[in-house]
Amino acid sequence: MLTLLGNKQKFCDGITRRNFMKIGALGAGLTLTDMLRLRAMGGQTGTTQKSAIMIYLPGGPSHMDMYDLKPQAPVEFRGEFNPIQTNVAGVQICEHMPMQAKMWDKLSVVRSCISVDEHSDSLVTTGYSENINRTQNHPSVGSVISKLRGASGDIPPYVSLRGMSIGQEPGFLGIAHRAFSPSGPGVENLRLGNGITMNRLDDRKQLLGNFDTVRRDIDASGTMKGLDSFASRAFEMVASGAVRKALDLSKEDPRIRDRYKGVEQFLTARRLVEAGVGCVTLNIGGWDTHEKNFKQLKTQLPQVDKGIANLIQDLHDRGMENDVVTIMCGEFGRTPRINNSDGGRDHWGPVMSVLLAGGGLKMGQAIGTTNARAEYPKDRPYRMSQVLSSVYHALGIDPSMTFNNQTGRPMYILEDREPVSELI
Repeated sequence: MLTLLGNKQKFCDGITRRNFMKIGALGAGLTLTDMLRLRAMGGQTGTTQKSAIMIYLPGGPSHMDMYDLKPQAPVEFRGEFNPIQTNVAGVQICEHMPMQAKMWDKLSVVRSCISVDEHSDSLVTTGYSENINRTQNHPSVGSVISKLRGASGDIPPYVSLRGMSIGQEPGFLGIAHRAFSPSGPGVENLRLGNGITMNRLDDRKQLLGNFDTVRRDIDASGTMKGLDSFASRAFEMVASGAVRKALDLSKEDPRIRDRYKGVEQFLTARRLVEAGVGCVTLNIGGWDTHEKNFKQLKTQLPQVDKGIANLIQDLHDRGMENDVVTIMCGEFGRTPRINNSDGGRDHWGPVMSVLLAGGGLKMGQAIGTTNARAEYPKDRPYRMSQVLSSVYHALGIDPSMTFNNQTGRPMYILEDREPVSELI
């Protein structure tokens, strides 16, 4: 068993989570070369040319301090923030997200999404809780896209800018449809045979610098001539292909780079889908705000606002708004009642908000309402699997399709397959 470690995330349960992937029954482990071989052997079952950008807010953000403010609620519920009007009549959001407010006609939110109290991205990326996935192994959206789309030339269908996590796993679709991660454990994807090692690159800080160094060493040694077609393609994909170019933000207009300062992952995601990647995942911030909820959000909400607003506007400016569906949420909401621990909010599974944009879905909405204290859905209750069904619909993927699991049994990719009707 090989364990590859990624970015640290520390949540309130005291566990320092490094996003990880464990590879069993594969001996020495899996590289990008192996993934290309597996995909070639397994073939593909269809195609989809649309793309998804999935933005995860780890730890669970406060729904009633972002998209579902309750200014008339008692002070111990409503908190410190005020709502502001968006450019869509009747829709208000937090004052710390003014850029989204000015472009709400390009965005929609589901305010009545039911979640679970579980620190995991599994529900929001697969439609199933981690507790269920421990035995059923359902695939992530990115892995489904990978299965249907396959690699196009030197473009991997599924890229994670988050490192790896349980919710991004391919499940019963098989390891060939795991995301390519260009940092952290993704450096392993540059590992080559014939005595070439990556150990001496461990102290390098810049991924693109690593690519350049490896390229020089490989060219000088003549090793490329001895690589099989899969290893050669894997190297070109990472070291000099379209993915490398997309990751190199120096190729972007400096004025655009300046707009994304501090939220560069959003720009990288846009460049990756422009290059042809089918699904890109990223995360931003830490939202497990049992303490100092409002202090943390005063810093984090403007960053999220900047990232989302620039990303969605850029997609519109490039005529890509119908070809890329964007979704953003955490794993659950937070308690409507402020706790006694220095202005914090705790876990709240009964309801959360989910932001969506593009993909040909209907924008300019706030779907569903909660009760006067944002505790429970008042109407239009939806489950995360239904939100993901809407994402699949936008991608041109039938959410009722099945794939065979490891025992040959056909399995639906989602349990609740009825989409959010207001989006369709």
